[in-house]
Amino acid sequence: MINIVYWSQTGNIQTMAEAVAEGARSAGAEVAVTEVSGADASVLDSDAVIFGCPAMGSEELEDSEFEPFFSSVEGSLKGKKVGLFGSYDWGDGEWMRTWQARCESGGAVMIADGVIANLEPDADALAECRALGEKAAKA
Repeated sequence: MINIVYWSQTGNIQTMAEAVAEGARSAGAEVAVTEVSGADASVLDSDAVIFGCPAMGSEELEDSEFEPFFSSVEGSLKGKKVGLFGSYDWGDGEWMRTWQARCESGGAVMIADGVIANLEPDADALAECRALGEKAAKA
């Protein structure tokens, strides 16, 4: 079972989440896709968990729903297979590097480097999302 938890305001992250799920399902995995508002710590009771969130503010995770949720599960990532994806509108992707470092410092086993898209995900970004899902299914 692979759990995908995301936050999306414009639909870009939802589109990416659906592509990650498509990749995982094509590799034979059972997948649950959940908006962060409906998620709880039980998402960690899976073979892998993949988080999706855009860069907000000065390259930070969305702070009203996603950051509080992620902070609540961050301490339980040790040994868990984790993937990350998201989009941004400015900067150079620093938020993804910082987010991945947080996961790694907590002992998460990264499935792959985080997948990022500039604004709306293009065909290449969606292919990377599907590949992330496939890697998660095979990890």
